[in-house]
Amino acid sequence: MGAIRIDLLRLHETWMEVVFPRQLDPGHVLGKWKPETGVQTAGYYLWAALGLPLVLIGYPLLLVGYGTRFYAIKLDSAATRLGILGAVLVSVVVWGVLSAVASYQFGTVGTISLNAEGFLAVVAASVVATVSAVLAVLFSRVGGRGTSVLLAYPAAMTALFLPPVVAALFEPTLQETIFPWSEDLAIGILDGPLSVGGLNEIIREQFTLEGTGYVLMWLSLSVPLGWFLGGLVAFADIIRPKDES
Repeated sequence: MGAIRIDLLRLHETWMEVVFPRQLDPGHVLGKWKPETGVQTAGYYLWAALGLPLVLIGYPLLLVGYGTRFYAIKLDSAATRLGILGAVLVSVVVWGVLSAVASYQFGTVGTISLNAEGFLAVVAASVVATVSAVLAVLFSRVGGRGTSVLLAYPAAMTALFLPPVVAALFEPTLQETIFPWSEDLAIGILDGPLSVGGLNEIIREQFTLEGTGYVLMWLSLSVPLGWFLGGLVAFADIIRPKDES
């Protein structure tokens, strides 16, 4: 409860500092700024009241940021131990096995099969996933909040999302779970955020969600989702820095 109280207080102080100086972590010398005139007092408390509902909305997002940061640190620690070469080798081994299974499943060994597109999709996805894993490690080494949010998190999301989706192309058990859930998610996105301006109708006319369409769907989602999660982690770092967690 003490940690929650501190988080809510820091959230509100962050909101206050958008307009008023020295609200979040004011220095020991200058202290926290306080209104001196009647106009300043009225504006100060009006802005404070406007921030209360935003704090209540922002706190659940902050918790997501905490959770994402925790697992991101775990993944980054594993990547550090493996190194770039190790990350490449692990990705090559995993995707090599998937490609071998796909080759057998699609019947592309020794003959040209009508399902060769599925095998090529697995091979193409293996390249994308391997490159994404390497880029995620490289960008995390560069450091900096902007690099992490804009580049590292989208690359990491691609490397994480792609294997199960591509594996589902030729594994019936995974298909029963991943494909229906992906369809429901796609319908929700098209009928929700992308319904503005008839963009959903254009997408439905141009694309069909079947086969490799699922891979393209998750590739297109990994980038904005990476930005979103990276932004929440940056938000969590502001409210509760790592050394205070």
